[in-house]
Amino acid sequence: MRMRRTGLTAGVLALALAGCSAMGGKASSASDDDTEQTLAPSLAGTSWQLVAFESADDAQGTKRPAPDHTVSITFAEDGAFAAKLDCNRGSGSWQAQMTGAAGGSLAITPLATTRAFCLEPSLGEMVAAALPDVASYTMRDGKLYLALKMDGGIFAFAPLPDE
Repeated sequence: MRMRRTGLTAGVLALALAGCSAMGGKASSASDDDTEQTLAPSLAGTSWQLVAFESADDAQGTKRPAPDHTVSITFAEDGAFAAKLDCNRGSGSWQAQMTGAAGGSLAITPLATTRAFCLEPSLGEMVAAALPDVASYTMRDGKLYLALKMDGGIFAFAPLPDE
């Protein structure tokens, strides 16, 4: 199996580098030489809309939500998590540890979801099932990238437009 070379491949590299960093989760950390190092912005209080899912498997490739289908996520300040999954809703909790300038580790609990039948093509069920397998995140160029465990793929999110 060969790896797809797309714009999200750079996101994979950034996530790997962020996961290797040894910084703590503080807003900033001074090193031994008193040089200030800025860490990634917190996910708390942010909302995002899915723009693509890139599988590491060439056979699956990239999936994008249909124009009339919305998958969005909101990370609340208190560690709660809410999702719009096309015609369904989901909720759970999340915990992140910033490990570098671009992101860090991220744990999301399995979502409690409504079970309405969404019209195809719907990515809502796939996203709800995969979110608990997220291992890390990175923020780059105004987008949020969530990487799944064991090279399972990457979700790409853009800031949620004001409604």
